[in-house]
Amino acid sequence: MILSGGGTGGHIYPAIAIANEIRRRYPDTEFLFVGAKDKMEMEKVPQAGYKIKGLWISGLQRKLTLRNLMFPIKLIHSLLSARKIVNQFQPNVAIGTGGFASGPLLKVASQKGIPCVLQEQNSHAGITNKLLANKAQKICVAYDGMERYFPKEKIIKTGNPVRADLVNTKNDKANGVELFGLDVKKPVLLILGGSLGARRINQLIEAKLDFFQNMGIQLIWQCGKLYQEDYQKYTSAAVKVVPFINEMSKAFAAADIIISRAGASSVSELCIVGKPVLFVPSPNVAEDHQTKNAMALVKEEAALLIKESELDITFESVFEELIGSRERRELLSKNIQKLALPKATEHIVDEIEKLLK
Repeated sequence: MILSGGGTGGHIYPAIAIANEIRRRYPDTEFLFVGAKDKMEMEKVPQAGYKIKGLWISGLQRKLTLRNLMFPIKLIHSLLSARKIVNQFQPNVAIGTGGFASGPLLKVASQKGIPCVLQEQNSHAGITNKLLANKAQKICVAYDGMERYFPKEKIIKTGNPVRADLVNTKNDKANGVELFGLDVKKPVLLILGGSLGARRINQLIEAKLDFFQNMGIQLIWQCGKLYQEDYQKYTSAAVKVVPFINEMSKAFAAADIIISRAGASSVSELCIVGKPVLFVPSPNVAEDHQTKNAMALVKEEAALLIKESELDITFESVFEELIGSRERRELLSKNIQKLALPKATEHIVDEIEKLLK
């Protein structure tokens, strides 16, 4: 199996989850990942126990830069490198989960008649997967309506792979609260800005600390590694500031309400967790896909959304209404759980098995 996906955790972790499930079913399978040199997959994939090779490739920027002028050269170089990798490794199947490195790799694999599977995490398809759609045998998606981007006959709705510990976790609030040293009798707000952190969400929480204190709200605040020095000083009995949460299942169990970005993997996990969620999508992503991910849930009355630009005006009123209405919270929880697809990884590997047969 050859797998390619990278640039962000949202592309890398689904690829690793798929590989883990294939390895569980077929322990003797040989795996090779292909990523972009100098991107996070070159670190994260070996940590997960897999070999990876890097291509000299990067995305186009939205303005004229030297990097953009280099793009044609990098693309040709990556296509030649991908051809060499495929010729040497001779995979039975090629799997792409998005990111620029998957473009050259799957293009070469498809030219050589190797079956290709795409996995698209977002409700708005990424440019690489859109360009590869005609080359693929199957396209596994997480949202309805993806025939806007892909040939309808190739689409299979599987959902996005999520961490196994979340699927199997028990919603034990007392256990989760104990881990973070909080009071089990008081409500807990979990703030997630991703592993690196979300500057605007951190600024919001800092500005609203007195507001939360007056309401008797406790915080588990994942500020991100980039912002640890700025916000660690706010740690107290009722505010737990951490750069990264390793035992995420316990954090979810402790939470009564969650504030989160709306990356595809986060959305899929939160559907399984089934807690009331207030999304603050990042506006700094390609084609505003986080807002589109969140809106897919908002339309089903399964989550709330506040744009970054409206936080100062509307946050307090929206939060007060949510915390004050148990009925509203229960409705959001019930509806978001309806959208969960906990067996996504297994279903994706089922489709890969069909290609092998």
